[in-house]
Amino acid sequence: MARIKRSLNARKKHRKVLKQAKGYYGAKSKLFKVANQAIMKSMTYAFIGRKRKKRDFRSLWIARINAGTRQYGLSYSKFMYGLKKNNINMNRKMLSEMAINDPEGFKKLVELVR
Repeated sequence: MARIKRSLNARKKHRKVLKQAKGYYGAKSKLFKVANQAIMKSMTYAFIGRKRKKRDFRSLWIARINAGTRQYGLSYSKFMYGLKKNNINMNRKMLSEMAINDPEGFKKLVELVR
């Protein structure tokens, strides 16, 4: 059986990693071993960030809705409870957009919940 050298596959793998590490500082963009470690760590952070993004946006929407309802003397939790009770199914993203861009419509919602 013929002997198989790994040089081509290894070079492809190294090239791929170094391409991903382009723009990193110093050895992190030049040396394979260091670049590989940097890439693995950055991919971990990217994965965590994608999960974190959903949490951050939800908390932002809740803060905006709360600020909008407080203007009319109502808390966020009572407002959301009132929406559920009246069978108004709107997600928090749309409610926060309404609180910012359509104050009249949001005020009508608050009055309906009361």
